[in-house]
Amino acid sequence: MAYTLDQLRCLVAVAEELHFGRAAARLRMTQPPLSRQIQKLEAAVEAQLLDRDNRRVSLTPAGEAFLAEARRILALADTAPGLARRVSSGTRGLVRLGFTAASTFEVLGRLLNVVARDLPEVYVDLFEMVTREQVAALSADELDLGLARPPFDTTTFSSRLLVREALLLAVPVNHRLAHLDRPAEAGDLAGEPLILHSQHRAKYFYDLVVSVMPVAQENVVHSVSQILTMLWLVAAGRGIAFVPASATRLGIPGVAHVALATPVPEPVELHLLWTRQSGNPALKRMLGVLGDAVAVSRDAETLLDRHRRDFLP
Repeated sequence: MAYTLDQLRCLVAVAEELHFGRAAARLRMTQPPLSRQIQKLEAAVEAQLLDRDNRRVSLTPAGEAFLAEARRILALADTAPGLARRVSSGTRGLVRLGFTAASTFEVLGRLLNVVARDLPEVYVDLFEMVTREQVAALSADELDLGLARPPFDTTTFSSRLLVREALLLAVPVNHRLAHLDRPAEAGDLAGEPLILHSQHRAKYFYDLVVSVMPVAQENVVHSVSQILTMLWLVAAGRGIAFVPASATRLGIPGVAHVALATPVPEPVELHLLWTRQSGNPALKRMLGVLGDAVAVSRDAETLLDRHRRDFLP
């Protein structure tokens, strides 16, 4: 035999009042139905929960133990509808977020702060992945949202431009290019050892670099996938490298950043990426909190202005 929530409420009322009459008045019922509810509860749990006579009511040891669990069950029952409403509305839930390593330089922390402030009951689970891995994980429903690089299959994914930034040249601080009074051009790089993005592990940056700046493959001394690794190799004097403007925030000692004369002033893009068929309410609420592309990009322009002021001639 199962017990009901009403029976648990009856037990709690009697245990707190230690009087059937007062408990019945509190529950807005008469005493006989209250007594029957307690009897049914004791039959269901197969234990005597109350000692009662004409003068007093008290809990048995079994009743003391059961009372604590009854209160816990009632508390859960009372909060469950509100929890369901918050999950349904997206104000509570889980969003699995993929991100590229470079997005941690500026964007990821800012995004998480916005979510923590406006959606404190949404937990964001983080996964560091290159864009190719994010696309596969989104398609397999292993991620809800990505911070990824274009291009994307627009039939499968929705995206929103989050940041557009400049491509800079990272050079050793004592390098001749560190002292240019103008943006570096292709001719300035002739014969320089290059630390280039991996064509397979960092395809977005590789394709971007070779599209905006002629690259002599015979000058490539290292191919790596992480920008942080590039910068440390530059600091060690192994060569020069192409990095996004946000990489200047890493503050790697021994590295200077030089403006590049590129056809597009801010060719490096980072997008929010999600599948069109996503049914996660928390994701939809998060996208709303993060604002539209124009509002977010306005913050990015402030960042770019700072980079231009601090690092460009």
